[in-house]
Formats: sequence, C-alpha cells, structure tokens
Amino acid sequence: MGPDDRLERRLAVEGRGPVAGLDEVGRGAWAGPVSVGVVVFRPDLSPPVGLCDSKLLSEARREALYPLVAAWCVEWSVGHAGPGECDGLGMTAALRLAAQRALDALAEPPGTILMDGAFDYVSAPAGPGGTDRPTGPVPSVRTVIRGDATCVSIAAASIVAKVTRDRMMRAMATSFPAFDFDRNKGYPSPVHRTALAGHGLTSVHRRSWSYVDDLAFR
Repeated sequence: MGPDDRLERRLAVEGRGPVAGLDEVGRGAWAGPVSVGVVVFRPDLSPPVGLCDSKLLSEARREALYPLVAAWCVEWSVGHAGPGECDGLGMTAALRLAAQRALDALAEPPGTILMDGAFDYVSAPAGPGGTDRPTGPVPSVRTVIRGDATCVSIAAASIVAKVTRDRMMRAMATSFPAFDFDRNKGYPSPVHRTALAGHGLTSVHRRSWSYVDDLAFR
C-alpha cells in the first residue's frame, strides 16, 4: 500500500498549512552533493498515480513521475550542499544548509514541514549565537518514521530530490568517465572503488569520509 495524504489534509484543516514534505538524498555518497527536496502539498488535486518512495522506483519511473509531481504540487525546490561543505560543516549541518536553501527558494514558507525519519536536521540547533538560524518565519517541523512510504508530500520530495541529484551526477560523468557516476551516482560501487584506487580523488569527492583513509594517493 502506497503513501496517502491523510496527515497533510489533517494539518491543513487544523490551520497548520501550507504543508510541505521534505526528504534528502546523497547522504551516504562518496562524491557529489547532499540534496534536499521540498514539495508543497496541494489539497485540491489528487497526487500522481504510482507516487511512492523514490528508492522503490526504477530510474525510468522516477523520471516519468518527476514532471507529474511538479505539475501537481503548489511548488517545489531542491537545495544542495557541495562536497566541500559536507567536509567542512559535517553532514548534519550540511543537510541543514541544503534544506534551508531549498526552503529559501519557495515563494511562500510552509507552515508545517513533514520530514522523513526520526531526526530533525532542519531546525537550527538550540543554544545562543547560532549563525544559521533562519531570519524569517520558522515552520513547525514534524518527523515521520517511514514518511517517504506513508506521506505523499514526503514521497514527492524524495522523487524531486533524487531525480535532480541523479541528473547532476550523470552530467558529471562526462568529466570523470572512470568513476561511472552515470550509474552509481557517486555512491560506493566496485567500479567507483577501483577508479579511486587508480586515479585518486576528484574535485567532487568528499575528502573527510573514512573511505579516503585507505587510498594510496589523494
């Protein structure tokens, strides 16, 4: 059984809208950005048929759903944090930066953000002097375990994030043909590992990850 819109509709009825789904992709990759997608739920239209967690879909099916999601939702965006930012900030802060960039690109800030998982990396950390605290309206953030499988807005966000990042990695593949980025999208794979052993790190690799420790040269 696929995701539904019951939670989004309930929050909208309670006056907590606009409701947006948020999901990330690229956290476990060795190369490329970490990317966060945001999709603002549209209550007056049914979501695309077959919408579900992007990890359960083939690349061709994700590409087919991508324009349908874009046409269905109120608006959407994808924010990125590059490899250098992942290294310099750490993954949690890089995810927060990518999420803030995605949210900043929306015409209207959502009232509620539904995000996949149990950990809220969107909200600024507690404590004084936080330089990454948002200056505008602060949405309410609600984490949803298996949200990409149960909430249509999160599933939609997972698709726009995945398709957008995959297209970026396919474009990078022409510059780094040995690394097979068009297939592995920067994630660990036998070809990727072999290319690292023979060529070393590229400009799009994350250099603070543990896989770097075993490389003969960097």
